[in-house]
Amino acid sequence: MDSKYAIADTSQIFSPALLVYRDIVVRNLEKMIKIAGSAERLRPHCKTHKMAAVTKIELSMGIKKHKCATFAEAQMLADCGVKDIFLAYNLVGPNIQRAVKFLQTYPDVRFSVTADDELMIAELSSAISAVKGTIGVFLDVNSGMHRTGVLPGPRAAELYQQIIDALGLEPRGFHLYDGHNNQTSLEERTAAVHACWQSAAKLRDEFVGRGWPVPAIVCGGTGSFPVYAKLNDPAIELAPGTCVFHDSGYGTAFPDMDFEPAVLMLTRVISRPGINRLTCDLGNKAVASDPPKGQRAYFPDLPDAVQAIHNEEHMVLESPLADQYQPGAELYAVPKHVCPTSALHKQAYVIEGGKVVDQWDVTSRDRCLTI
Repeated sequence: MDSKYAIADTSQIFSPALLVYRDIVVRNLEKMIKIAGSAERLRPHCKTHKMAAVTKIELSMGIKKHKCATFAEAQMLADCGVKDIFLAYNLVGPNIQRAVKFLQTYPDVRFSVTADDELMIAELSSAISAVKGTIGVFLDVNSGMHRTGVLPGPRAAELYQQIIDALGLEPRGFHLYDGHNNQTSLEERTAAVHACWQSAAKLRDEFVGRGWPVPAIVCGGTGSFPVYAKLNDPAIELAPGTCVFHDSGYGTAFPDMDFEPAVLMLTRVISRPGINRLTCDLGNKAVASDPPKGQRAYFPDLPDAVQAIHNEEHMVLESPLADQYQPGAELYAVPKHVCPTSALHKQAYVIEGGKVVDQWDVTSRDRCLTI
């Protein structure tokens, strides 16, 4: 394993543990800003880290606009002092009243959400206007991922006009997420991203031609934001998330992106059930299980190990090197998908200079804080 991840004393770290390397987090953020061209062009997604401590580092580096996906994340951002928060999620049911409460609790925050449906827009307008409030709304534009959003066309125009006309709502532009543009080839990814952008830019130009304001287009995830960053359009707000921590999944999918894993898992061997087998305590309650079984973590010291069994509290590895690891031996693992991995932990051990220097709460891992 790379020596930059070495820890002088692990005796007080309970495993399985989430380890955050603060100096690498800072380097990754510096690279994000460099790619973007300035901190002002960034609106990073906090869903990866979910930590107030990371948010405060971002603020200290000049990153003032932030994106999130839950009210807990929005509240965490607001409590850290973020004044421009975009909850990139369509509000339905009781979440509409949570938006009212959020505006009342944080009246100095410029708060925005997404919408892609007539009834949703009408209900949001009714709730917000009833308290004489104002909330920003980004039209969620379907970039081809077909998860949420409206395709560019007549219905998109109808919805945007509804947002403009609705009491309590302020049109703030488009949300353009293209998570399906995960081509490993940078050339292919660039072509795909440009196609998404051209469709959205054409729609924006049409709306502006009608006299409608489209002040911002929040676009790009981790894999595509460097491509959007090269486009010279003042409306663009870049919204990477994963690269603040990075992981083995993105490292494999996007080899052109020069980020470093800032999060590792510390796990210990708890059994040797066979000649070529070892069992460690990195169960699927400690590392994300949405990647396919057998691919949920990368072990730098056992890169060829087969992940034979993965249960709630156990991961069984098969390797000809298994006899080198007795119960109590330690292994480090890079999660393949760090975003849901961080949500599995209440706290992270913070490593700097080869030592444990702090513990950071995973502040918004829950769906609700107080709002």
